Amino acid sequence: MVMKVFNAYHNSHDLFYREPFGAVTCGQRITFRLRTFSTILIDACILRLWEMDREKTISMHRTTENSQSSALDSVPKTFEEKSLFEIDYVTNSPGLTWYYFVIQIGSQTYYYGNNLKRLGGEGKLWDQEPASYQITVHKQIEVPKWYKQGAMYQIYVDRFYNDHKDGFTLYPRKNALLHANWFDLPIYIKDDKGRVTDWDFFGGTLQGVIEKLPYLQELGITILYFNPIFDAPSNHKYDTADYRKIDPMYGNDDVFKRLIDAAKLSGISIILDGVFGHTGSDSIYFNKYGNYPGAAACQSADSPYFSWYQCKLNQGYQSWWGIDSLPEVNEMNASYRQFIYGSEDSVINKWLRMGIAGWRLDVADELPDEFIQELRHAMKNIRPDAVLIGEVWEDASNKVSYGVQREYFSGNELDATMNYPFRTSFLSFLLEQSDSNSLHQEIMSLYENYPRENFYAAMNLIGSHDTARVLTLLGDAPPEHNLTTTEQRAYRLTPLARKLAVQRLKLFSLVQMTFPGVPCIYYGDEVGAEGFADPYNRGTYPWGKEDREILNWYRRMLRLHAEFEVLQTGDFRSFYFEPDVYGFTRVGDKEEIIILINRHSEETRTVNLGTKLQPLTFVTDLISGEILSPEMLSALQIAALTGRALLGKS
Repeated sequence: MVMKVFNAYHNSHDLFYREPFGAVTCGQRITFRLRTFSTILIDACILRLWEMDREKTISMHRTTENSQSSALDSVPKTFEEKSLFEIDYVTNSPGLTWYYFVIQIGSQTYYYGNNLKRLGGEGKLWDQEPASYQITVHKQIEVPKWYKQGAMYQIYVDRFYNDHKDGFTLYPRKNALLHANWFDLPIYIKDDKGRVTDWDFFGGTLQGVIEKLPYLQELGITILYFNPIFDAPSNHKYDTADYRKIDPMYGNDDVFKRLIDAAKLSGISIILDGVFGHTGSDSIYFNKYGNYPGAAACQSADSPYFSWYQCKLNQGYQSWWGIDSLPEVNEMNASYRQFIYGSEDSVINKWLRMGIAGWRLDVADELPDEFIQELRHAMKNIRPDAVLIGEVWEDASNKVSYGVQREYFSGNELDATMNYPFRTSFLSFLLEQSDSNSLHQEIMSLYENYPRENFYAAMNLIGSHDTARVLTLLGDAPPEHNLTTTEQRAYRLTPLARKLAVQRLKLFSLVQMTFPGVPCIYYGDEVGAEGFADPYNRGTYPWGKEDREILNWYRRMLRLHAEFEVLQTGDFRSFYFEPDVYGFTRVGDKEEIIILINRHSEETRTVNLGTKLQPLTFVTDLISGEILSPEMLSALQIAALTGRALLGKS
């Protein structure tokens, strides 16, 4: 056990102890400080760093005591020896730098490192080698403003809008189930091995999206992100059959070009889903079932596509997660790289030159860093203001995939990642599975680890095609694994549960529209769609049956996001009032917006904002319209399941 005659303090979120805050650029100087409290003299304090797997030990020098530090407030008077150690260090290469402190007192060695949750901030004294603090070192990039200041909407084309009044396009697929009723529930028809034998379709098209552009524009959307739209047998299109061809059930190149142009006139940019880690087995490249002319990888080693795959003729092939309809490709194969991004007629070139504004990379952690770097370079050469987003479910700054430390935020790869950690943390808080202190720590960890440009470009989603509908989750639905498929299919929130879910969704979307990053709405969430995970989270948009209360709220929140530039670019500070109230501020040159949410389902909470904010001369609640005096801020009431958006001017 650590002796009580000694203690220490370091806080990576406090500029006194580590400056600057968070991620740093290559060549930037960092100041580290550690305060010690002891009954006897400290012999030495050492900063131990790991940079690019190289260990460095640097002796820190004792400096003048600063009695104003908050760390001194709780120091017992028995600690007569109070010392402050500091050292400057200049970062070198992009990557992660890890550090902790080693303190020597006579024959004793102590360590000060990260806390048990490894979330940064206030650390912990250890009697053994501790968890390290993280510093993300990166090259400076600038993410395009049109993206960072936008609002995104995700569309699953088959389920968004069918423009054919009398049914479907003239392109029936083999073994397709065509729904005559738009409001049917999705369904899978599978064989005894769990493989889908018949895909169901509802008839949504790209022309349908064109016809609904006025709705999207009025809603406040500036970016459309499409699930895959290239030719493929399934309804989800992640089993690509032809990267250069729009799926005929959705339209063709001409229709897509009209969509791009019409969207541009409406102030809307388009991002496509890039599925480059595997193709479909029923494709012109693999051709497992012989549905395409000529010999492909499955039939002949002489095929130009054979080297793309990890297969041996008549001896099987490697598939993505064991799904035999998705044969894996070797992304670093020279021919494949040329095909995707390395030639004039590459996949990337074709669609960027047609007018799309960027790509979302499916399962980015299964694409090699070099592949992403080269793809980014090719993309930026064609359109410098294009954006590259990666699907990453964890903290993307320290993601390890297949034993490799990823380099997403090195400055050479991604502009942004899907912010699933944001979704997870706030969902847990709203469902009372964690408290505001934990939420604050998790948010601060992301803020500290992500380079500022990447943090402000994060794709802040609260629902997607890979998650259960957020309203279902917010209504305290039972865990899916406790329900049969039939029970999941039939499940609907009770009126009381839905009322609770709607109030929670209002809080969640208030946060989503005011938090640093790009808010992304999964189609239908803004009108109260329900459903467990795939396939029930992929139901059709309920045209004519929208929940107007939720829709009107989303319109208000999107207008708020668009109206105040401080919500797009302002500085960020997180704080909390335990356990039910969480808040943050967005600060600009002339104004500040304070967001507060009370997740308690029954009780009003009263907070003293004076402990968290600089003095403000004028404050108005942008939600209620109430004007607040400085005195009111010291005992501010937040009703149960409500939020406040306070505009202050200094």
